[in-house]
Amino acid sequence: MVQIGYTMMAEQAGPRELVDHVVAAERAGFDFSVTSDHYFPWLAEQGHAPYAWSVLGAAAQATSRIPLMTYVTCPTVRYHPAVVAQKAATVQLLAEGRFRLGLGSGENLNEHVVGGGWPAAHVRLEMLEEAVEIIRALFAGGDVSHHGTHYDVENARLWDLPDPLPPIGIAVSGERSCELAGRLGDLVIATEPKGELLDAFDRHGGGGKPRIGQLPVCFDTDRDAAVERAHEQFRWFGGGWKVNAELPGPAAFAGATRFVRPEDVAESIPCGSDVGAFVEAVRPYADAGFTEIALVQVGGEHQRPFIDWAEKELLPALREL
Repeated sequence: MVQIGYTMMAEQAGPRELVDHVVAAERAGFDFSVTSDHYFPWLAEQGHAPYAWSVLGAAAQATSRIPLMTYVTCPTVRYHPAVVAQKAATVQLLAEGRFRLGLGSGENLNEHVVGGGWPAAHVRLEMLEEAVEIIRALFAGGDVSHHGTHYDVENARLWDLPDPLPPIGIAVSGERSCELAGRLGDLVIATEPKGELLDAFDRHGGGGKPRIGQLPVCFDTDRDAAVERAHEQFRWFGGGWKVNAELPGPAAFAGATRFVRPEDVAESIPCGSDVGAFVEAVRPYADAGFTEIALVQVGGEHQRPFIDWAEKELLPALREL
């Protein structure tokens, strides 16, 4: 059975609200949760970007069952991988084994803030590979020193190590990232229902490992209002990661999507309250072989109505998948 998750999308709600939302999602019966890790929202209309790791610590204490996960953290520019390893170990202890560390090569949108420039795509993947190796070494315990192509680590050690260690997921978008995920990851992460990504992941050692997808949805009893909100806040989504990873800020995303129409957004994001339309939007992920699918409800102020509706109508229908 495909597991259905809830997304704490930090770009569209404040920290206390995000924790309240995931508590409600746990009560409603969602199978797992994920959270984004941003310094900026995609568009100014979304209006938020709290520190994800503080939110995760609070969520770990406020919940008792629902798994938590970063979807995803970039461990290469804004954060040093040695610090990511410490953060992940601590959240895993707070969550009592319910945390998974999702990693990816990041977006200029968030990573530019430290002034280190934005590397080319192939360099970002090199950095991600080295970062994962450092995190794995620290998870193994003991003192770690590392002098590599992109990072230095000097006599580091994690003094509070959880058991079990957080599984590491790696986000993919092409053959090279799939090779990295299959070789170094415990699970794979993708935002499009492309079976070829999972096939490549399997070829490189990912066979039998979990595979997690994500889908934006926009519930509202007024479908026109849902379409308008999805367009206002999520029209960036259709740009694809080759574009989305490069743009430097919300103004750039606003400019790049100025000709996107509401009906264009509604073609890729189910809007309204028709359960069947939501199920059909999830189905391609299940058919492609994803074992877990995290839903993103568009609109920070519209989470509780969505969660209540999901508990009563959507989740029972999706269990049939």
